[in-house]
Amino acid sequence: MDKLRALTVFRRVVELGSFKAAAEDLALSKAAVSKNINELEDYLKSPLINRTTRNMHITDQGQHYYHRVCHILDELASADLSVIESSHNLSGSLKISVPMSLGLLEINPIICAFMHQHPELSIEVVMNDQYVDLIDQGIDIAIRGGGELSSSSLKSRKLLEMQRVLCAAPDYLAAAPDLREPRDLIQHQCLIYSFSSSARRWLFTHVVDTTDGAAQVQEVDLPPGPYVVNNGIALKQAACAGHGILLLPKLFVDEELKSGQLVTLLPDWQAETHSLYVVYPYHKEQSQKVRALIDFMAEHFAKPQP
Repeated sequence: MDKLRALTVFRRVVELGSFKAAAEDLALSKAAVSKNINELEDYLKSPLINRTTRNMHITDQGQHYYHRVCHILDELASADLSVIESSHNLSGSLKISVPMSLGLLEINPIICAFMHQHPELSIEVVMNDQYVDLIDQGIDIAIRGGGELSSSSLKSRKLLEMQRVLCAAPDYLAAAPDLREPRDLIQHQCLIYSFSSSARRWLFTHVVDTTDGAAQVQEVDLPPGPYVVNNGIALKQAACAGHGILLLPKLFVDEELKSGQLVTLLPDWQAETHSLYVVYPYHKEQSQKVRALIDFMAEHFAKPQP
């Protein structure tokens, strides 16, 4: 038995959920995948995967073994990378997942600048606002508007605290009801970003001038609005066209606020901020090219923004 191959096959079978998918991923025959799993189970004298003609189930021993195997294989991959990359310029490939709108506005220019410094790198950028499984999709780095980690095999680093602003077009405001405090938003047309974790629940804080410095908080549950979309740029376009009130990170609407296309609302109330994180698989931590790009992004966001 080639134990390293057998461990690799076992890991991909568990991660992809089928022998057929693992075979395709590893460019092996389904029979070769079955042979590796059988040999591994014979060696361990314990069943790892119960399978029938229709489905498969990871045993308790298999689940425990899987987590230990992942750690070993990841450490081995990191050791290989530390030697390979230490004696060369950054080269090879990086696969990066970024949200569509944020990628176009902010992240892609950073990646392009990074490419100038490391011309031997080949970079693939996947722009998608939906959640992407880094391990399953072979992603090296993902940019996410939240640091929640779905797996212990992932790590994250905070890049930026994003201030969000409430704004609308003058044409909309001219015919809209008065807006004196956040709870008045239920009388307005509010534009919704559908992939937000709090799409219809907006939270605002107002620091009241009191002796104890207490902060007044209003949480608004919005009624169904006229426009729901899964893209921040499209949401901004709808606001500029006068269709309602928008809540987005300030960097999305800076130019429109400066030009007067959009007007800031309730300036005495601060919307709940969102943080921007870079997320990456644990075993990529020792990769010089992954670390280099993360550091490059962190340095960019650490600079005073114009």
